[in-house]
Parts: sequence; structure tokens; C-alpha cells
Amino acid sequence: MFRLAPLLLFCVALLLHLPVVAQDDLMDLLEDMEEETTDYTIATFKTVRLVNGHSIELPAPGVLQLIIAHRFGRVNGGAYEFFGLDQANMRLGFEYGLSNHLAVGVGRTNLRKTYDAFVKYKLLRQSTGKRVMPVTVAGLSTISANTLRWANPDRPNYFSSRLSFVHQLLIARKFSDRLSLQLMPTMVHRNLVATAREANDVFMVGAGGRFKVSGSVTINAEYYYPLPGQLAPGIFHPLSIGVDIETGGHVFQLIFSNSRSMTDDLYLTQTDGLWELGDIHFGFNLMRVFTASKKAHLK
Repeated sequence: MFRLAPLLLFCVALLLHLPVVAQDDLMDLLEDMEEETTDYTIATFKTVRLVNGHSIELPAPGVLQLIIAHRFGRVNGGAYEFFGLDQANMRLGFEYGLSNHLAVGVGRTNLRKTYDAFVKYKLLRQSTGKRVMPVTVAGLSTISANTLRWANPDRPNYFSSRLSFVHQLLIARKFSDRLSLQLMPTMVHRNLVATAREANDVFMVGAGGRFKVSGSVTINAEYYYPLPGQLAPGIFHPLSIGVDIETGGHVFQLIFSNSRSMTDDLYLTQTDGLWELGDIHFGFNLMRVFTASKKAHLK
């Protein structure tokens, strides 16, 4: 019997140890399962617009976004022009999320009575975990049409002459809850230009970002540098600064820019103001979100 005592003690110790081993194995399995998940970055920017240009953000699937935008005259117009508020350009736009990766939009501005449309597709999403992706990448293509009456209706005029196109890659990274940056390689094609000194195809690169001041306020900026020799004399680089204020279902953007245009082709290729001369246009974007489909959900 005394020979069995050590064997019994060994069996008891083994039984007591088994739950610990099983628990360790279960924890290792759970850790392996956690490593299998992918965490996608959200809210890189507060809205679908950085300032004048697009951000990588899309409306959620089934969500319709209304954008009412105004740009006023130059601040250096002085008190006689009420610091630019006597002149105003307006754009009414709608953007709709078809899926987590695809959105479309249309708009109309009174400047040159221009209609515009776009499609934006999210190619990559910043993520950590099983799939590590350092940036979010979206592709954007826009078309705009100037519908002013022909200056000389007696000569042959073609509708294609009124069309312009913009193609962009939007490459963004959210570095922290406060800081996000975006790079925008851009190509603008204009079917008709005013002089032979202007290029039909304009290549440029843009950069911008946002800094979160508080839970509802961010400061944004964007700048575009066109390659030399493509634009007409007197056309300058667009630089814009904005303040985003979130108020419930609205996002209100206050904007200061040396461009008064609100369609992509015009603010990129027709900016005729200089910040250092006070050629600054104040404006705002008012954004309101509507749930247009029962399938709408957050990304």
C-alpha cells in the first residue's frame, strides 16, 4: 500500500495541473484568434471634403449627403464691397454612398453655370492586425460642363469643348486621433483652353491635412503645386485653409482660399489670387446627412 501512495500523489498532482494547462492552451488559442482580425481605421477626416478638394472619406452606404457651398469676393475689396460679401458664388451638391468602397455625386454652381459629377472608389483602407495597411487610398474622377451661352453662336461650337476632367489618387494616413495627412497626385484635362500657351493636360501634386482641436472642431489645409509651364500667366497655386465644426447632424466648414471656384477643374487651374496681396475669399460649406436607405450603416 505504501508503494501506491507516491503513485496516488502523482495522479492527484496531475489532475490539479490539467486545468492550468488547459487554461493556458485556451488563452493561447484566443490570442491566435485575436491576431486573425483586421482593425480598419475610421474617421481619418471629419467630412468628404478636405477644404475645396475631396478627402478619402465617403458617405456611408445608403446615406445621402447634401452640400451647400458659398464663396464670396476678395477680402481686400474693403468696406465698400463689405469685404467680399457683396459677391457670392454658390454650389448645390449631392453625394451618395453606394457601398463601403464606392460613392457618386452631382452638383451645380452658378460660376460659369457649371454642372459637375464624380465617382470615388476606395481602393485600400488603413488597417492593423492580420492585414497591415499603412494608408487609405481612393481614386477620384470628375467631369464638369460649362453651360454658359456661346460667346459667338454664329461659328461652329461643340459641346465637347465645354468639358473638363479631373483624375486624382487620394492617399491618406491617420497618424493619431488628432493628426491626419493626405497626398493628392492630380491630372486635369481640359478639352478647350483659351490660349496656345496653356496645356490641355495639367499635372500637379497636392498635399493637405487636418489637426483636431477638440471633439467637434478641426483645422484643415490643402495646397496644390502644378508643374511649371502648364497654366496661363496670372494663374497661381491654390492654397486653402478651413475650420470644420460639427454640430449634431451638420458639419459646418469655414473656408479661406485664394480661389473662389468650387468645381475641381476651376480651383485647380483658374486660381488668380495671391494670399500675400490679400486676394483671399471667405466661404463656407454646410453639410447635412440623410439616411436614404434602410440598409444604411456606419463604415
